[in-house]
Amino acid sequence: PKIITDPFEVSNQTSAVLSCNLTESSLPIKGSHWLHNGKLIEDSKSTEATPFTVLRLDKITHSSGGKYECVFLTEPEVKQTIEVKTLPHVSAYKHSEHGNEMDKGVIVCVSHSYPLPTDWTWFKEEDGTQMPIFNGTSDKYEIKSTPNKTTLTINNLSIENDIGDYICSGTSEFGTRSDKIHLRVRSRLAALWPFLGIVAEVIILVTIIFIYEKRRKPDEVNDDDDSGSAPL
Repeated sequence: PKIITDPFEVSNQTSAVLSCNLTESSLPIKGSHWLHNGKLIEDSKSTEATPFTVLRLDKITHSSGGKYECVFLTEPEVKQTIEVKTLPHVSAYKHSEHGNEMDKGVIVCVSHSYPLPTDWTWFKEEDGTQMPIFNGTSDKYEIKSTPNKTTLTINNLSIENDIGDYICSGTSEFGTRSDKIHLRVRSRLAALWPFLGIVAEVIILVTIIFIYEKRRKPDEVNDDDDSGSAPL
């Protein structure tokens, strides 16, 4: 059996119509369906004994990209793949991150497009200019990347030098896309303020109780003296 697909591949389009035509086969057909990245597309299930099937993609986004398979329910099953390729999709895991002074700061970007980026780069915005960050040029930065994720680690965070906007860029054969993350750096003393506030509240409460008890005891003594001198 042979399956003729139309088109053979979809590249950077906003919509598409995928079709498969089963030819040169005498196998009985019990139906057909489509798979997207190995998962069944429920709306595509058919029980018609026809050697032709169509799948319409009315709006292609990064989540629509991937491998589409038309499957004919024969014995054995016959299937063919059509790849739908999209622009790279790059997204910050968090658009705002924070770290403590002299600790490590970690910022992450991910991609869910198809195909995934083949190259990741990082930049830091300084006075409106994107300054590239390279891996291994110093002990300050560490970059670890896989096709679907890139991580920038900033060692020994400094309030003076490391606060600001960082940009991650992912590049595939269809272009480059970027996203921005704002990094805030807190003073190491900042974490102590809640604790110091609780301590201050406890001290104030104990002081109030102590003063109250101090003033109450002379009153009790006076009451006792008055009752002792009462006439018989």
